[in-house]
Amino acid sequence: MSDRRVFVLGGGISKMAAERPDGNIRDWVVEAVMEAVVDAGVEIADIDHATVSYFSDHFDKQLKQGAIFHDCVGMCPKPNVRVEGGGGTGGLAIRNAYAYIKSGLCDSMIVYGTENMGRHVPSDVAQQFIALASDTDWEVQVAGFYIAYYAMMMRAHMDMYGTKEEQFALVSVKNHRNAIYNEYAQSPMKITVDDVMNSPLITSPYKVLDNCLLSDGASCLIFATEEWAKAHSTSWHRKPRIEMVGTGCGTDYMRLADRPYPYPGIAHFRSKRVASEQAFKMAGIKNPAKELDCFEVHDAYSGVEMVSCEDIGLCGLGQSGKLYEEGYFDLGGELPVNTSGGLIGMGHPVGATGVNQGIEVLKQLRQEVDPRRQAKIINGQGGMDSHGGTGTFVAINIFRRVD
Repeated sequence: MSDRRVFVLGGGISKMAAERPDGNIRDWVVEAVMEAVVDAGVEIADIDHATVSYFSDHFDKQLKQGAIFHDCVGMCPKPNVRVEGGGGTGGLAIRNAYAYIKSGLCDSMIVYGTENMGRHVPSDVAQQFIALASDTDWEVQVAGFYIAYYAMMMRAHMDMYGTKEEQFALVSVKNHRNAIYNEYAQSPMKITVDDVMNSPLITSPYKVLDNCLLSDGASCLIFATEEWAKAHSTSWHRKPRIEMVGTGCGTDYMRLADRPYPYPGIAHFRSKRVASEQAFKMAGIKNPAKELDCFEVHDAYSGVEMVSCEDIGLCGLGQSGKLYEEGYFDLGGELPVNTSGGLIGMGHPVGATGVNQGIEVLKQLRQEVDPRRQAKIINGQGGMDSHGGTGTFVAINIFRRVD
């Protein structure tokens, strides 16, 4: 592999919200890009390449939207590519930036992600659009919506390990609480396990407060080689240096019933195990639970965060429920997970979500977030898990502070 090193120079976010009447999707992208450019201390005209991250053409009724964003942020006529992988789109876009720079196709890249999926689209219509990311010939005919697949997966985990609803309710409590201290978050709330348990049932065992939200918003990250950064970034010598040191990608069958038994069966994400093993090997991480200071996990539903922690290797299979009871993954715990608030607390504008995760890890390792949600930075390493479908696509990315 090339010895070119890839650094994260800066990030920017346009606030997550159920509805953004203050502008349109193009405005949010521009806002996120402008914030990232300032944070990185670079000029947009100097950046070599762009990757655009968005999930669906349906929500905004616009095909080839990446070309419009590229124009709006002032990148024409430079190269631009779109990456799409369902809920994993943002994480895959970050991986794409790493690959392009590592290979020498460019020396710098801007990644911007967005989605316009808030209240301007009725919830039932939005769910139909999202359901199109499953197998429409088979799965949609049986289950219809993604929550049905995830509810079935969580039931299998409960049957296998004795996992309790009150345990994954703790995920919701934690993530809503972390969001209180995130100025960009959509759903900051101080709630209890009883609040989660008593919220309306959607598909057993999941209730309203176990779920992430449909969101508007955008986010942006800027990547570059060390040489490019020294020449073009005014913040290179002023801010802690964060290097992307590992990336992995895993996949699995679209249809849950096609997955092998006993592992992953329908209770686990085999793709996360594959992706994390690749990423940790690349980063030289032997014991992720001890060597990482923070981790952003894809928590489309509360139980998904628990199972993801197991399959990524942050704890053993079937152990997450007890660890959540002990506060292991809380701020102040052994390994804080979703310090941003996650998808449940911060929001889930799909194309921006994985980019949001990368920004959170960047800011955590720089120790720039609100002190009330700042993880203890001991090893200077953090990671993110971005997944699409029911773990059909997974990207794991690892970052390290190297100053």
